[in-house]
Amino acid sequence: MKAIVYEEFGQHPALRSVPDPAPAPGGVVIEVDATGLCRSDWHAWRGHDPDVKLPHVGGHEFAGTVVAAGSGSGLPWVGRRVTVPFVCACGACAQCVTGNQQVCERQTQPGFSHWGSFAQYVAIDNAEGNLVPLPESIKSPAAAALGCRFGTAYRAVVRQGRVSAGDWVAVHGCGGTGLSAVIVAVASGARVVAVDISAAALKVARDLGAEATVDVSNVEDAAAAVVELTHGGAHLSLDCLGDPRTCCASVRSLRRRGRHVQVGLLAPDEEAPRIPMAQVIAHELELLGSHGLPAHEYPALLGLVESGVFQPELLVRRTIDLSEAPAALVEMDIPVPATPGVTVVKPESPKS
Repeated sequence: MKAIVYEEFGQHPALRSVPDPAPAPGGVVIEVDATGLCRSDWHAWRGHDPDVKLPHVGGHEFAGTVVAAGSGSGLPWVGRRVTVPFVCACGACAQCVTGNQQVCERQTQPGFSHWGSFAQYVAIDNAEGNLVPLPESIKSPAAAALGCRFGTAYRAVVRQGRVSAGDWVAVHGCGGTGLSAVIVAVASGARVVAVDISAAALKVARDLGAEATVDVSNVEDAAAAVVELTHGGAHLSLDCLGDPRTCCASVRSLRRRGRHVQVGLLAPDEEAPRIPMAQVIAHELELLGSHGLPAHEYPALLGLVESGVFQPELLVRRTIDLSEAPAALVEMDIPVPATPGVTVVKPESPKS
């Protein structure tokens, strides 16, 4: 198969021919129809994830068709269109048996713990626990974002953030995850303040329903601007970028008894940001993490997509082929992307 491979961290990836994957017992091989290019993939390529072993193929949010199944895989998966949570669960640990597969103790992650979806095929273990069948009405480019960015934002806003209608929600960082959070929060009846350094990204956030925006390049104190716009601070604030500055600003954006959810990954040398703990104590703030969405919660999410409540397809602003993916990954070194929203990679057909 064709795949995007890098031999060293930070080295320009290359399109190569590599052996096709084989399904493990209980697992499957999926022909990738569309795969998102996510900032987490950039973290892996830059060497920020200790699970990544070289040489490596990244990619972790995708949709495709099952083309092979290993022994004991149970349901007749071959021929079915599916997506997969980026956290693939073992199904047997203490977290899995209590329904918290997103923090599985023996999790695997395509594009991190093993080769991922920047390829024509990807192998996934524990098909019964991790595959999510896709309805025909949801096309692959939109479905690809559900495996990570949109699914992650959904859990961050609805489950961890416990959003309610009328809440003020601040979204710090309007990349794919942040814009997904805007969609979810607006659809939940919240009032959204979008915060970013990119005027183009903030325009997209407004188009998606954000009531107010803060252009960090034009203000001295983003958190203070959010507090002023929301007349006392956000009920819920999310750091969807993953930077010490956005993390701290998110916490400082909150009103009393507000909730901060950390969604974006921080680089290893930035994982201990200076949180204003005096404010956390005095205002009884909650600090929460959010790590993907378990497979069993996808039917509810897919139902909201099918009904039109959520429209993840609005996030897809650029579609490229596999040969263009290396340059697009390297472009993520630039803090402000030229194209806001989600970039989707469409691997070339193996038959071409």
